[in-house]
Amino acid sequence: MRLNSTTWGSGDRIALLVHGIMADHRTWRQVGPALAERGYRVIAVDLRGHGLSPRAEGPGGYRPSDYADDLVENLPAGIELALGHSLGALALATAVDRLAPRRAVYSDPAWHLPAGEEGYRPEMFTQGKALTRDHIRILNRRWAEVDLDIEVETLRLWDERTAHGLVDVVGLDMWPGPPAVPSLVTLADPSFVVPADKARMLKERGFELRTVAGAGHTIHRDDFDGFMTALEGWI
Repeated sequence: MRLNSTTWGSGDRIALLVHGIMADHRTWRQVGPALAERGYRVIAVDLRGHGLSPRAEGPGGYRPSDYADDLVENLPAGIELALGHSLGALALATAVDRLAPRRAVYSDPAWHLPAGEEGYRPEMFTQGKALTRDHIRILNRRWAEVDLDIEVETLRLWDERTAHGLVDVVGLDMWPGPPAVPSLVTLADPSFVVPADKARMLKERGFELRTVAGAGHTIHRDDFDGFMTALEGWI
């Protein structure tokens, strides 16, 4: 599937940015230009079902493997840096062997969707279609005003069937093995998707972990400066 994308900067050093569920490339409005200033040509995609990218025929077309295949189809292999947030981190990890970036960064990655009564349910996300700007502000008190406006628009465009497409992987062990390329995991404080025991496991498997104090799940919007500081040595 041909993905919509936007680009900042120019040159041969390519950085890929992959957003999380319900978002699109505009979530990277600060990160993209910041990387471009550091000499990268930054490509931020809209995953299928998000932003201006095409929609799948149904929920069965919104599996992690579908997102990963799209990344491989749309991007050159051997890029300098690949960075994915949440669902984007899951897609990136699924594609990383084929994309073979020189370095990978996974921001609060959704590598496990828990099952059970307190586990993953599609309506946790599909209810987000009805969120108003005021609701979004309450849920994300550290966001800039422009990010509230962007979120309203991205929710309007988002295909909520993407949430149902993840049902088949609920409860599965999607934690990655030893990283295929040098890899950093940035974590919220606390991280609800990477609990402490799993963080220790990832460290033992060879991932570097850095926590951004006080940041929520969308670290780069909650604390842009803290997020960029966490990337030092990796960008």
